Formats: sequence, C-alpha cells, structure tokens
Amino acid sequence: MSSSITYTAVLDVNKETAEFLARLLKEHRTRLGTRKDTRALGPFKQAILILRWFVDGTRIAQLARDNAISVPTAYRYLHEGLTVLADHAPDLSTALERAARAGYTHLNLDGTVVRTDRVATPGPNGADLWWSGKHKHHGGNVQVISAPDGWPLWVSPVRPGREHDITCARAHGLLDTLNRLADTLGVPTLTDLGYENAGPGLRHPVKKPKGGELAGDAKAFNQLIRGVHGVAERANALLKVTFKTLRRVSLDPAAITRIARAALVLLQVEHGRTA
Repeated sequence: MSSSITYTAVLDVNKETAEFLARLLKEHRTRLGTRKDTRALGPFKQAILILRWFVDGTRIAQLARDNAISVPTAYRYLHEGLTVLADHAPDLSTALERAARAGYTHLNLDGTVVRTDRVATPGPNGADLWWSGKHKHHGGNVQVISAPDGWPLWVSPVRPGREHDITCARAHGLLDTLNRLADTLGVPTLTDLGYENAGPGLRHPVKKPKGGELAGDAKAFNQLIRGVHGVAERANALLKVTFKTLRRVSLDPAAITRIARAALVLLQVEHGRTA
C-alpha cells in the first residue's frame, strides 16, 4: 500500500493569468514546431507548474513528483516559461512611453536586493561578487521604476549584490535617460540618498552636513520628498510579497534578470495594469 498522501490545494492566482501563460507557451511551442502529444505536460499544466514555483515557491523536486516528470524536465519547463514571460516584459523606452502617456507628475526609482543562496563568486580585489554588505547576505541588485502610486513599471537586469544602487543605475544607463526625461517632459524621478548627485532630474533628500544641522526649508523638503517617495517601496513589496520565489532565489544569480522580468509580466496580467 502506498504511503503517499494526496490532497487538494488552491493556487492564489486568477485563472485568466494561468490561461495567459498557457497561451504564450502554446504559441512558443508552435514557433518551435513541437508536434502534438510529444510533451509530458500540456501548456496549461506547464503554466500551473511555473505559477506554483513563482507564487508558492514550490521546490522543483516537488513539482516534478506532482506532475510525474523528471527533475531535469521540470527545470526545463520552468526555464522555458521564464524565457517566454521575460520576453514580454517592457523595455525601458516602452515603460517610459507608457508613463508619459499616463501623464504622471513624477516617477520613482528604487533598488532591491533579491536574496540568493548560491555559492560565493570572487569579484574585484577578491571581494565576494554577490555579497551585499548592506543586507548581510548574497543577492542580486534589481532597479525598479514605479509610478507615483508605487506600481512597478520596469525592472532592470540584475547586477551583483555588492554594487550600490547608483552604480547599478549608471550601468543600466538610467541616470542619463531619467535626466533627459525630466529635462524634456518635466517629469522628475524621486529617489533616496543612494542616488545622491545623480543629476538634476533625480530628486532626493538633502543630506545632513557633517557636524551640522539642516536648515528649516531643507527639513521641510526632506519631509515632503520622503513622504511622496516612500510609496515607491510598494513596488518592491508587490513583487516580493506576490511572488515568494523572489524572496530567495536558488537558481544561478544571473537568472534573477529573467525571474524579475517574468514576475513583472505576471503582476501586470494579474492586476490588468501596465502603467
């Protein structure tokens, strides 16, 4: 007699989201010329496998067992889904065009470190490439641009966790792009002090002078900008709270790029909002 226990579970995702992903997977198989009934799972079951990994953080071994497939096949299905979803994420120019059409008064820029439990990798001067000294764990830095209400509009490719936010933003060309946006359309980007002196188009609190105090108008400015920009943290929270897999990634840290982009697409589909 089997010692296994079967039970019913509910995945907290709209059926429309699963159908959207299944449709993308089916179109992908058509482009590849995949013959009918040559896959262990159909597009919808593959979509559910991917969504369980994203939303519940279900282990690959468990997903393989539940679907009666091998672990390598489960990984292959997962990575295929990540690629298909990530390819539908907006690039920077598209995201900013949508923001301009929406008539936003400003944008928010904030970085988040996605934790990873991968082994250490030597970096410059022998430093651990993926170790974040600020967060005291390994991870990858992802820059997130959001709307005034904290809705995420764009996510960057991953950078090593040891790099500061402004270094990552500069590497992605964000500083020049967002400064141009402020200059041409009058749409500034609010940030925290991690982006100090990044340009006139990026507004951040005034730093307290060493050994001194801020003037009254500077304190008022800081209170205002921190209050308005504080909503930006909702963008990172939306991604990490909705998708458990973004709280700790066990894949290669480089995969965080596809994971974050795929999560953005799923979030936008789930809520029916792109801008």
